[in-house]
Amino acid sequence: MFGLGPATKVYLAVGATDMRKGFEGLYGLVRDRLLCEPTSGHLFLFSNARRNRLKVLYWDGSGLWVCAKRLEKGRFSWPSVLSATETKVLLSQEELALLLGGIDLSRTRRKVWYRREAPADEKAA
Repeated sequence: MFGLGPATKVYLAVGATDMRKGFEGLYGLVRDRLLCEPTSGHLFLFSNARRNRLKVLYWDGSGLWVCAKRLEKGRFSWPSVLSATETKVLLSQEELALLLGGIDLSRTRRKVWYRREAPADEKAA
């Protein structure tokens, strides 16, 4: 459905969102509350207060997508707010898959992987 490349970021809006919001309402939240560009091609996730509904806003290059998911039982494990100024959390694509699959992200840990960085002269070539 979404062509998520390695440069596509996944932003999760902390706190509750009114799930009655549609294209324009979510667009405004991304722009004004998350301080991001809605037409950037990144994914933006929103959840209600009970954490049983989720909406995604995504720009595919020609238009906006709004996708919704409602859980019949259970809740999404949404990150808690660490500070009053925090409005968004950056997730990896793997964390997004875990969140949508019902895995509690707070009970998982990220392994430290080795990645070789290309020297500056190789990047220029």
